[in-house]
Amino acid sequence: MPTDNDKAPLKITADDLARVIVPDVAVGPVGPAGTTATGARSYGTISEAADMAPAVAEQKGSIFLQGWFYLGAAGLLGALLGWGLCERSFVDGVGHTWANFWMLPAIITFMCIGYGVSESAVERSGRKAILRGLLALPLGVVLGFVFDLVANLIYNIALSVCAEAGVQSFRNPAVWIARGIGWAVFGLAGGTVYGIVGQSMKKAKYGIIGGLIGAGIGGMIFDPIIMAVHRASLSRAVGFALFGAATGAAMGWVESALKDRWLYVTSGPLAGKQFILYKSLTTIGSEQKSDIYLFKDPSILGQHAAIAISGSRVQIKALGTSYVMGSPITTRVLQDGDLVQIGRYAFRYKERHRS
Repeated sequence: MPTDNDKAPLKITADDLARVIVPDVAVGPVGPAGTTATGARSYGTISEAADMAPAVAEQKGSIFLQGWFYLGAAGLLGALLGWGLCERSFVDGVGHTWANFWMLPAIITFMCIGYGVSESAVERSGRKAILRGLLALPLGVVLGFVFDLVANLIYNIALSVCAEAGVQSFRNPAVWIARGIGWAVFGLAGGTVYGIVGQSMKKAKYGIIGGLIGAGIGGMIFDPIIMAVHRASLSRAVGFALFGAATGAAMGWVESALKDRWLYVTSGPLAGKQFILYKSLTTIGSEQKSDIYLFKDPSILGQHAAIAISGSRVQIKALGTSYVMGSPITTRVLQDGDLVQIGRYAFRYKERHRS
């Protein structure tokens, strides 16, 4: 009785294979309704679905996380605190007390502390804020007294120039400019401390440039405020508060304008915050000592990733689960516009293109 094994074997020749036509399948980004960029429908694979990064929606950034805002607020509060400690013992006119000697250095000291801790405070890193505040305190005291002497020297020289030019009244804008020139040096103190606590010379440079601009503006508006507010103590409060705010806000604006590489947080608790990449190695993780501290996400390791800069090459190295442009990575060279995802945080990597 014949069996299946008795059937003639099926033979496929090279000519048979040559006549087989395989339809082209487009490979590309998946578009709406599961179609690829060329319009062909793609259903993906199990491995692709497992490797894809979770979808995250871009969130609107908060103004409280903008550098110009929190540095301006820190300068305002620091100036008010320094003024408040000295004002009750301050003597107008003839006679001086310790408060007359301490007021400006105290204001500069607390402004410096504010600039030192504000960034860590908005990033919810209490430990880092405390350490930076302890470092900023002695620096602020020393620089406050040093730059108070320098500012007074420059201001008196500028007043002498005004007097030689025939200026007789403090209502003359030339005197306002003279104070602005003198007080601009206080911005050196704020910018220097900001860079030292941030462990970056470039950050200090941007802070000093912004501080000079902001403190100069604050100095120029001080006398008009004094004339507009007739009560001496209140006028000093308003004048010094605006001086501190202008100095801090200008530091934030200049730093943002001159940055060349940064991560902008598009999703997560810090949405709207930008992390400027100053260092050759920037650490990312759930430990507060990390340069970029990511909190309230148990999936993020203490030392989760790092960004290394070597010349024009910017590379991310991940120890924990991380994605770039939706794909899981361990090491990846970043390009302008890349989306980096770590836990519930998403960052857009940006570069400034120079001509």
